[in-house]
Amino acid sequence: MKLKRLRFLFFAVPYFTVLILMHSCMTFRMTPKEIDTFFEAKHIEGSQHQYQFDGYDIHYARSGDEHKPLVLFVHGSPGSLSAFIDFLADTVLVDQALLITTDRPGFGYSRFGIAETSLERQAAALKPILEKYKNNRPVILVGHSLGGPVIAQMAMDYPDLVGGLVFVAASIDPSLEPDELWFRAPLATPFLSWLLPRSFRASNEEIYQLEPQLENMLPRWKNVTCPVIFIQGMRDNLVDPGNAEFAKRMMTNTSVELVTKDNMNHFVPWSDPELIRNAVLKILQAKD
Repeated sequence: MKLKRLRFLFFAVPYFTVLILMHSCMTFRMTPKEIDTFFEAKHIEGSQHQYQFDGYDIHYARSGDEHKPLVLFVHGSPGSLSAFIDFLADTVLVDQALLITTDRPGFGYSRFGIAETSLERQAAALKPILEKYKNNRPVILVGHSLGGPVIAQMAMDYPDLVGGLVFVAASIDPSLEPDELWFRAPLATPFLSWLLPRSFRASNEEIYQLEPQLENMLPRWKNVTCPVIFIQGMRDNLVDPGNAEFAKRMMTNTSVELVTKDNMNHFVPWSDPELIRNAVLKILQAKD
C-alpha cells in the first residue's frame, strides 16, 4: 500500500504542479498595470475603460483622437486586447483615428474564463463601443482569427454602424473548419473542462460551437456592403487559407481585396503588422 501511494505521489505531484502553473501563467493577457506601463513607455496618451453588458465587465484600451474615425480591433481565441496593443502606439494610426482594442467576453479582463459562445451576443457586447465613439461616422473593424466572424456578425447586425472590415486570417467558412469535435466535445463537459487553463476553457467552448453559427451566417454575407480587405498567410496551419477566397465569393455586394503572402503564418498581428496598418489606412483614406 505504501509503495502504491509513493507511485501515486511520484506521478500526481508533477502533474498537478504543471496544471497549477498552466492555470496561473497561460492567461494570454496583460494586467491593467502592464497596459499603463506600456503606454508610458511608448509616450502615448492611452487609457483603459470598462462597461457592463449582461453580466460581463467589457474591458478595453484606447488611444488616438476621439474626434476622428474609430478603428476597433477584435482578437482571436484565446487572446485578449494585448494582441493589438502595439497598434495603439502606432503614431501613423494614432494621428488619423481613435484606436480601441478590447477584451472579448470570456477573455482578458472581460469576465475571464466565462465564455460567450454566441456570435450574436459577442457582437451585441461590443456594440456599445461603436455607439459611444462612432462620431456619426461608420466604424472600421479589424478581426483576427475568431475575431473575424465576430466582426462579420457586427457588420451583418449593425450595418449602419460599420464602414469597413479588415479580416486577418479569419475563420469564416464553415466547410473549412477543422474536424476537432472528437476532442473539443469532451473538453467542453464539466467533467474535463476544469483541467484546462481558463483562457483555453473559454476558447474551447466558443470554437466547439462555431461551425453551426458560421453555417447560419451563409445567407447573410450578401448583405455586407462596406469595403472589405482580407489578409491571409498561405502558410497558416490554424486557419485554412481558403477562407480568403470564400470571403471574395460570398460578399458579392461590396469590394473585397485579398492581401496574401506566401511565407506568412497565422500570427499576422505580430509578424506582419504593416499589412494591417496599410489596410486600415486604405479604408480610412477612401472615406475622407
